[in-house]
Amino acid sequence: MDNVSIVRSFILSGFNETMNFRVPLFAFTLLYYCMILFFNISLVLLIVLDKNLHEPMYIFLSSFCINTIYGTTGFYPKFLSDLLWSSQTISYEGCLLQAFIIYSFVCCDLSILAVMAFDRYLAICRPLHYHSFMTKRRLSQLVCFSWLTPLCIFAINVLLTSRLKLCGIKIQRVLCVNWLIVKLACPEAETFTNHIAAYATVIIYVSHGFFIMWTYTHLIKTCARSREDREKFMQTCLPHLTSLITFIVVIGFQSIYVQFEYTGFSESLKNFITVEILIIPPFMNPLIYGFKFTKIQNRILTLLKSYKKLTYIKLHSSVLLVHFSYHAFPFWSTFH
Repeated sequence: MDNVSIVRSFILSGFNETMNFRVPLFAFTLLYYCMILFFNISLVLLIVLDKNLHEPMYIFLSSFCINTIYGTTGFYPKFLSDLLWSSQTISYEGCLLQAFIIYSFVCCDLSILAVMAFDRYLAICRPLHYHSFMTKRRLSQLVCFSWLTPLCIFAINVLLTSRLKLCGIKIQRVLCVNWLIVKLACPEAETFTNHIAAYATVIIYVSHGFFIMWTYTHLIKTCARSREDREKFMQTCLPHLTSLITFIVVIGFQSIYVQFEYTGFSESLKNFITVEILIIPPFMNPLIYGFKFTKIQNRILTLLKSYKKLTYIKLHSSVLLVHFSYHAFPFWSTFH
């Protein structure tokens, strides 16, 4: 029983600096989370309900948005509830679950970006082979790969963490992350396997990054040859590239901080660095794709025009009804 943790709950001690402004922080966070849900769910529904958008590129995009909903749901509801209570605790199982959701969400994002880059590579660099290769079966395989790979990898990581004997219960953040749980392990605990699993995970997803760089190198070379290809690149590849750059900057900054653990940062800044992957990309990505993808943009404009037209018809009908009532029943005028 030596390698079984006796810890049953953790204290999230990263809320100390939020004591004086919890109410405005709660209101802002709730509004922000609702906006994230609204933008991502709207984009998913738009793609699902419009048959013209049932193409690989848009299916990968809907998967991207679903992953955003999955990841943010693992953080925001718990964070919002903690802001309302004087003590911030999380059960041992809940902490492991949150760590699993956050890490799998991040790596699923990178897997989906890799699959999207591969799709654009085939569509632009190998257009004659695109439809023969990107069949419904192959599309399903790629979607499953982008989801199952990170889920399986981080199930193993979290399982290894759950075997550790822990000698601490304070997590110096506002959420649970795997490396902070491992840091709470007792000195005699065997963490070598955890480190090996962590390095193997890093290698796998760094290789994803190199693959994306390889595909975009070929895409840029191909698109430089003709104006038509350049326009196609700007319409379909630029949003992917913007999402990728945002992702790399956020993760890169977070990785540097984790590696060197600079102690001069305030608690609030440390928390922001930890959760920025759940703040910036989830809000930016649906806006980037919604405004840049021509088909999605046109569909949104069509829906807005239909809504305005319907509103106008209802308003016009109400005016006609009032006008008709006034003339059909003239005795109403005696009351005015």
